[in-house]
Amino acid sequence: MITLPTLLLVLAADSGLAVIPRPAHLTPRPGSFTLTGSTIITTDARSRALGGMLADYLFPATGFRLAVRPSAPSGARVVAIRLDATLTALGAEGYRLDVTPGRVTIRAPQPAGAFYAIQTLRQLFPPAIFRAARVPAAVWTIPAVSIEDSPRFRWRGVHLDVARHFMPKEFVKKLVDLAALHKLNRLHLHLTDDQGWRIEIRQYPRLTAVGAWRRQTIIGRPDPDSTKWRFDGQPHGGFYTQDDITELVAYAQVRFVTIVPEIEMPGHSQAAIASYPELGNKPDTLPVWTAWGVDENIVNPGDATIRFEQNVLTEVMALFPGRWIHVGGDEAPKTQWKASPLAQARIRELGLKDEDELQSHFTRRMDEFLTAHGRSLVGWDEILEGGLAPNAVVMSWRGIDGGIAAARAGHDVVMAPGSHTYFDHYQSADTTAEPLAIGGFLPLDTVYAYEPVPAALTPDEARHVLGAQGQLWTEYIPDPKRAEYMAFPRACALAEVLWTPQEEKSYPDFLARLATHLVRLGVLDVNYRPL
Repeated sequence: MITLPTLLLVLAADSGLAVIPRPAHLTPRPGSFTLTGSTIITTDARSRALGGMLADYLFPATGFRLAVRPSAPSGARVVAIRLDATLTALGAEGYRLDVTPGRVTIRAPQPAGAFYAIQTLRQLFPPAIFRAARVPAAVWTIPAVSIEDSPRFRWRGVHLDVARHFMPKEFVKKLVDLAALHKLNRLHLHLTDDQGWRIEIRQYPRLTAVGAWRRQTIIGRPDPDSTKWRFDGQPHGGFYTQDDITELVAYAQVRFVTIVPEIEMPGHSQAAIASYPELGNKPDTLPVWTAWGVDENIVNPGDATIRFEQNVLTEVMALFPGRWIHVGGDEAPKTQWKASPLAQARIRELGLKDEDELQSHFTRRMDEFLTAHGRSLVGWDEILEGGLAPNAVVMSWRGIDGGIAAARAGHDVVMAPGSHTYFDHYQSADTTAEPLAIGGFLPLDTVYAYEPVPAALTPDEARHVLGAQGQLWTEYIPDPKRAEYMAFPRACALAEVLWTPQEEKSYPDFLARLATHLVRLGVLDVNYRPL
C-alpha cells in the first residue's frame, strides 16, 4: 500500500518524468510531444532493428502501426533514431534523447545506448503504454525534455537461482524484459546445485535424466535435528534443453542483456554426483538433495572429474557466447577431501598446503581452460581462499572484504553482499506479515543506500569494481510470482544505484518516481510488493 507521505511526493512530482533509473542529466523543456498514428520512426541502417522494436513496443496500447523508414517528409511528426560516432564520450551504453513538440530525437554511439534511450522514452509516456491491448481514446503525450545519459557501472545485474526451484523459460524471458526496462545488462543464471541440475549437457544425459528431479522438498526451514524435517512428498524438477538456452540467449541479446551461466563446483554438486556417482568421494549412490543448507557432498578432485567439468563447460560455452562463465566455488566443505585418499594424494603430489589450496588448484584448472577459450571465470569470494586463479573475477557475497581483497590484487569484482543485494531476505521487520523467507531484513531504503565501491579502495583499485547485482536465491521462492514479489521494487532501487551518478541520487525523489513506476509494473503483471 502506498503511504500518505509517498502520495504527497507523487503530487509534488511531475509523473511524466518518472524515469527509473534516473538519467544522469535531465532538463525539462517547454511543451510536449503527442504520438499519433501518422508519426514516422526514422532510422539509419544500423538502428533499423531498434526502430522496429520501438514500433512493436508502441503498437499494442496505441493501436498505431507506425512506419519505420530511412527518412520522413518535411513537417512530419518524427521519432528519429541515429547512431552518432561523435558521441563516443558517452560510452557504448550512453545516449542523448531530445523531445520537442514536433520531434523526438535519439542519438547514441552504439546500438545499446539507443536501446536504453528507447526504454527511457517508454517511461515518458503514461503507464498505460505498457498495456498489451489497445487503450481506447487515449492521448499519448510526453513532456518535452533533454536527456544526456550513461551508466555509472558496467555490470548491472540480477541473479536467478533456478536450481532450488525451477523457473519456466517464459518467466526467464519476462525477467530479461524487466531487467532491460531498468537498464540492467546481466542475468546471472544459477543453473546447478545440490537440489537440481537445470541445463541439458548432451555428453552427460544423466545430469538431466536423474539430476534435474528430486523426489520431494523440505517444508519450511531445516530444524537442527534432521529427524524433525518434514517434506511435501511432491516430486519437483525441470531443465532447459539446449534449444531452450539458445532461445533465451538470443532473446536476451536483442535486449542487450548478457546471460552469465553458473555451473557450481566443487561444492553444491549433489545433483551431479547423484547422476554420476564416480564424481563423488564415497562409493554411495546419492539422491538429488531434498533439503536446504550446505551439503558436505562435493565432487572429488581427480583428473577424471576435472575432465568432466571441462567437458560440461565446453557445451556451456557453445551455448553462451558472453565473456563470463561462473563456476561457483562457494560453501565447499572439505570434510570428505580430508578423509579421501585421492584428495590427500593430490595434495602431496602437487605440493599443496591443505584442502583450501587444493580447491584453488581445481579452480585454477578451470580458469586456465576458460582463458584458453577466450572466456573469464567468475567465482564467489571463497575462491580467494588458498590463492586466487590468475584471471578470475570475484563475486563478493560475504560482505565487502572479498571484493576489497580481490580489487587490491588487481582482479575485477562484482559486488553482491547479502547486506544490500540479497532479495531473498525479508522486506519487513514484521516477518509474520511476509511470505516465509530464508531470513535477514533488507528494506527498500537499504538497497537504495548501497554504495558498490568500498571506501577502503584507492581510485586505481576502485576501477576493478565492475558493478553489482541483486540475488534471488529460491529455497523459499517456489514460483515466478513469489520471485517477482521478492525482486520488485528492490530491483528498481538497485538499478538506480548502478546507473545513476551518486550525486544525482535522492531517496525521496526516487519514491516519488517509484509511485508512478509501480503503476507500470502493475500493467506489466509484476507481482511487486506494495510500499
